[in-house]
Amino acid sequence: MVITGKTQLLGVIGDPITHSLSPVMHNAALAALGVDWVYLPFAVAPEHLETAVRGFAAIGLRGFNVTIPHKQAIMPLLAEVSEVAQAVGAVNTVWRTDAGWWGTNTDVVGFLAPLQALSQAWNQCHAMILGCGGAARAVMAGCAQLGCQTIHVVGRDAAKVAAFHASWSQPALRDRLFVATWEQLPQLLPTTQLLVNATPLGMHPQANQSPLTPAEIALLPPESITYDLIYTPNPTLFLKLAQARELRTINGLEMLIQQGAAALQIWLQQQVPIPVMEAALRQYLGLAEERG
Repeated sequence: MVITGKTQLLGVIGDPITHSLSPVMHNAALAALGVDWVYLPFAVAPEHLETAVRGFAAIGLRGFNVTIPHKQAIMPLLAEVSEVAQAVGAVNTVWRTDAGWWGTNTDVVGFLAPLQALSQAWNQCHAMILGCGGAARAVMAGCAQLGCQTIHVVGRDAAKVAAFHASWSQPALRDRLFVATWEQLPQLLPTTQLLVNATPLGMHPQANQSPLTPAEIALLPPESITYDLIYTPNPTLFLKLAQARELRTINGLEMLIQQGAAALQIWLQQQVPIPVMEAALRQYLGLAEERG
């Protein structure tokens, strides 16, 4: 594509940012749509975040994604934050309005997309989230939106999972939210129908690790769905162990694509070619054409 003075700018900010796959899928979609827009990565150190946000307004940037470590820090710098982003406590998508920068969180939409395609009685589902960090917050909001009967968040640090529980103020949600430590897994796994890995175990440089052992995965009921937010390697060791038990598995690639597509639709105000985004990522990552 040819970038001119008329080209509309989008981007993603983070520190570091060189690993981001967002430019791959977004620029593929923009090219397929034939619009004069481009999506660029911007390395922004934490101490420069406020300056960068003001600078983006000054140069007319149309919108941008937000990744680590800015998802929480950017919230006070925005004119408006959506209800879902307030609930999650993080923003990953920002766009420009006459009133200033507005922000939302499309990670929840991305997480939900492959689950909503399934015929499942979610109001009878007992969900478990491994990990209690930022990724777990989007998953928690997604499980609540699905209407899961119970949601257990499991962490290795009792104080951290207690703080996670306390951070959710909505009474209807907190009634379904329970926290536990790793030692309680043998009691909880046999009744878990949706198990989500929201820890970094399984991605580089821990690609040879799984958050659960084969013996722990063996405790899951046969109808369980195992979902790993990690998209490379594909599949992760966690999902390989689940596949060995013939459990339904979902990898993080679709979440990555769907959250990106939701952001692009906000910026462009039109439908975007999701298959093009997926094909671009699969080609870049050297993955097979079929869905993982």
